[in-house]
Amino acid sequence: MSWYRWDGADLILTLHVQPRARVAGIVGLHGDALKLKVTAPAEAGRANEDVVSLLAAMCAVTRAAVTIENGTAGRRKRVRIRTPAALPDGVEPRAPG
Repeated sequence: MSWYRWDGADLILTLHVQPRARVAGIVGLHGDALKLKVTAPAEAGRANEDVVSLLAAMCAVTRAAVTIENGTAGRRKRVRIRTPAALPDGVEPRAPG
């Protein structure tokens, strides 16, 4: 899959984020990115905060374990999740070793 990859124990996701959605969650693919809807508007970083909170809950990690590495000012984002305890649908577990 081109929308995610593993970097050691960390999961790297490529996202297409839609702010101001009625319902938050993963809705499928948008090109080579995972489409994620958040309810917050794209104002003053509120949508980014929603992205971090939503992914932290989905992956059973703290908010501090989720970092937006690229794309804080746009819809397309690259996000690192440090050592996720759970995985979003469609993500294969990291191969041992």
